[in-house]
Amino acid sequence: MTTRSNVDRQEIAKFEALAARWWDMDGEFRPLHEINPLRGNFIDGLSPVADRDLVDVGCGGGILAEAMARRGAAVTGIDMGEAPLSVARLHQLESGLDINYRQATAEELAAEQPGAYDVVCCLEMLEHVPDPGAVVAACAALARPGASLYFSTINRNPKAFLFAIVGAEHILRLLPAGTHEYDKFIKPSELAGWVRDAGLVLREMTGLTYSPLTKRYRLNDRDLSVNYMLRAEKPA
Repeated sequence: MTTRSNVDRQEIAKFEALAARWWDMDGEFRPLHEINPLRGNFIDGLSPVADRDLVDVGCGGGILAEAMARRGAAVTGIDMGEAPLSVARLHQLESGLDINYRQATAEELAAEQPGAYDVVCCLEMLEHVPDPGAVVAACAALARPGASLYFSTINRNPKAFLFAIVGAEHILRLLPAGTHEYDKFIKPSELAGWVRDAGLVLREMTGLTYSPLTKRYRLNDRDLSVNYMLRAEKPA
């Protein structure tokens, strides 16, 4: 597989079409804005990012990248969607943050900058590529010895189908219909296997739950049934 063959053009097109609304707090990306503080606290709490080199793989319009830069990280954001990257660069002019945005795959950057990053983030991206295991391996290659790596995705089971697709896309309309494909969801055991295959050590897992009643998200270590995150470490 070449460094650009692990790309689903239809998936990129979905987010290209929505790019202009990436920073609309009441638009299609509202869930990402709402969970971003939780994700940022999880990452920064376990791996303080200030004065660290951090790469955001699949950065989209820069929501996580900007949050990490505000916490003092030296951030590189990569994505294969040119429209989201253009939005990220425009918003960067408003925020005044110093972020290096590039159109590249994880595999390409790993070939160019192996072992260059203290923190590697790949959130809400693995379920949108043909070979997520190859992305995990590329992320491992990007990490320095001792670095922490963060992955988030969606579990594959009937509850996840009900909540992430039927509920989020069709009933609550938190996301545009068609954002996710059930067959591309990833079980924690599968992601853990790719982490081990990449020579990484799994350190923590936590779930991300949503209450339709309170309309709030929270981290829940005991519930990985729908959305979940994990931290892995590259041995020193």
